[in-house]
Amino acid sequence: MFKSIKSDLPASIVVFFVALPLCLGIALASGAPLFSGLISGIVGGVVVGSLSGSKIGVSGPAAGLAAIVLTAIGTLGSYENFLVAVVLGGIIQLIFGFLKAGIIGYYFPSSVIKGMLTGIGIIIILKQIPHFFGYNSDPEGDFAFIQIDGENTFSEIFMALNNISLGSTTIGFIGLGILLFWSNVLSNKGKIFQLIQGPLVAVVAGIIYFLITGSNSKFGISPSHLVSVPVPESLDSFLGQFSFPNFSQITNPEVWIVAFTIALVASLETLLCVEATDKLDPHKNVTPTNRELLAQGTGNIVSGLIGGLPITQVIVRSSANIQSGGRTKMSAIIHGLLLLTAVILIPRLINKIPLSVLAAILFIVGYKLAKPALFKKMYKLGWKQSVPFFVTVIGIVFTDLLVGIGLGLLVGIVVILLKSYQNSHFLHIEDKSNGKHKIKMELAEEVTFFNKGAILKELDSLPIDTYLEFDVTKTRYLDYDIIEILEDFAFKAKERNIDIKLISKRGIVENPSSFIEFFQLRPKSNISLS
Repeated sequence: MFKSIKSDLPASIVVFFVALPLCLGIALASGAPLFSGLISGIVGGVVVGSLSGSKIGVSGPAAGLAAIVLTAIGTLGSYENFLVAVVLGGIIQLIFGFLKAGIIGYYFPSSVIKGMLTGIGIIIILKQIPHFFGYNSDPEGDFAFIQIDGENTFSEIFMALNNISLGSTTIGFIGLGILLFWSNVLSNKGKIFQLIQGPLVAVVAGIIYFLITGSNSKFGISPSHLVSVPVPESLDSFLGQFSFPNFSQITNPEVWIVAFTIALVASLETLLCVEATDKLDPHKNVTPTNRELLAQGTGNIVSGLIGGLPITQVIVRSSANIQSGGRTKMSAIIHGLLLLTAVILIPRLINKIPLSVLAAILFIVGYKLAKPALFKKMYKLGWKQSVPFFVTVIGIVFTDLLVGIGLGLLVGIVVILLKSYQNSHFLHIEDKSNGKHKIKMELAEEVTFFNKGAILKELDSLPIDTYLEFDVTKTRYLDYDIIEILEDFAFKAKERNIDIKLISKRGIVENPSSFIEFFQLRPKSNISLS
């Protein structure tokens, strides 16, 4: 893990600055103590990061669980009673992991996963606009369309534009300028500009700006527009911020209902995020989903025992990690340690960071998730890919994460049912004659995204120094999701010395440079080979 520390350390700093306001905001949106959000962020980084099989995923409190937590605390009567449900939810997640339930993550169509990433990118940008202009009446962790303050995403933006804070806006634009100049110009000028990330410089500039303009009525920044980390006056007051479960409520049926709800929703969000981060990962790593459930379950048990919120793997922090060059799980672990250090040693310094600067950092994260070119690309892939994609994006923006994904998945299933009424199957024949690995894989007539898990597992288990014959001569319908898996596999095959012989009715190709280009000779989103 330490071999990539030059990449992981700068990435962890960026993730820290992204995670800090979100941990606090999600706690506020959940009706929980602010410190509980920081606890779950630390546990998600250090504990889950250490146990997870994901190299680039980052875990912490999730905005998608905020409404559930808010309701559950009221239903169960106290936060201490709620913590029992968090611990039990973690235990249930461990059971899910041992039962191999992680395979569920492979059954989400690529178009829905891309729609989820794009929708979250748009939501990040829209939700940060009020903070950028110094109007932040709603917590940073409230990502739902209908907000807890009674406004919605767009009405909040209009109110922000009518109540602009000059100081926050000024340093926000300065921070955004630093970020763009750093990434587009300075990062190519020397290694020092790659080691010291633009977000760190922007945050330092924000602190200096606040200190210089603190007493200025026009350009100063009010405390409500700064990060607000709890500041303990002594060791006793610091320890007093921890809450502990009231296990006398363990026989309460309502506690168990909340626990199962947390386990199901947290597991689903985690599996979706795993699928999404693996798709974003430039190195095409495959995360073991069952191990991820075990790591998340352990993290929720620890978090619940010391007063933290429920934990999932989260796409905002994970995508920030990928975009900043994170290579191994050390970036997630270090970000957790940075949260812990900040809370203990420098909370007063952290509380001088303008929220508008952090909003500028999140603007960049959101834009990279929702680039305009992606919309054009998905449209060109045809309606079978574009309709679930756009439904997912619109659903996320105008409802919330889980509802949007549910709508996209429903549309994706309908598309598949309209296209194919047959169950696909996958045939694997292995020949070890002459002591050489020669493997033939033959696809069936109809291959859809339901076969992702089986095909991905087969390809990932191929030994090194293999000669693979990949036969699609009988395949009449090949889903675009499968083509993407083959494209990713071709990248890793070179590293594992695997030669590929592609056999089709269009001819035989040795080590095709691009499966996507080969199968998309006809401009269709899912390829008919008949």
